[in-house]
Amino acid sequence: MPLHNLKAVLFDLDGTLLDTAPDLAAALNNVLANEGHAPLPLQKIRPYAGHGSRGLLQYGLGIDENHAKFNTLSQQLLDFYSQNIVNNTHLFPGMEQVLTQLENKKIPWGIVTNKPGWLTQSLLEHLQLTVRAACVVSGDTLPKRKPDPAPLLHACAQLQINPSDCIYIGDSESDMQAGARAGMPTALALYGYIPDTVSPLQWGANYAINNPLEILELL
Repeated sequence: MPLHNLKAVLFDLDGTLLDTAPDLAAALNNVLANEGHAPLPLQKIRPYAGHGSRGLLQYGLGIDENHAKFNTLSQQLLDFYSQNIVNNTHLFPGMEQVLTQLENKKIPWGIVTNKPGWLTQSLLEHLQLTVRAACVVSGDTLPKRKPDPAPLLHACAQLQINPSDCIYIGDSESDMQAGARAGMPTALALYGYIPDTVSPLQWGANYAINNPLEILELL
């Protein structure tokens, strides 16, 4: 069902706009190999791909910030990832059609992610998306990150659009919380990085989509 007064679309990055899991998994497996561990299959790592180096190391090695080697291993993971950031990363199938349709309809689209700015910019530049996105808000653009609504409100201010006239599309509970707190409709990307152990339809999204092409039904 089309949204009335829709004037902009905002996307989460990892697991919503881009399938970054293969390159993030490779970065984790590089750390595991250096630590003498066997690699983990992509499908096992995939649900944690949107959780940053902290989530990946927690899953892969069972360590957190309190571990003596956490900072070293986190930097090692990020260094490898930054040097191999688009080896196997791409728009999710159907997303190019969605972006093209938005651009044809003169509906601006942007990105609000918790990914650090230096990685976000590198990724978007490699994929030639920087010039297409009307705004980009990264995890360190503001002092607060999702699920705080501040990044989404900042994006709306940049676009000069009321939050209620924008939709936020993401694949995590924090995305849905941030959208609701910002006063904008939300769509849950069920095709994203969602563990089998959670019930995403309980996250309060206004819409749920099984693939990017279903976004077109909202326009």
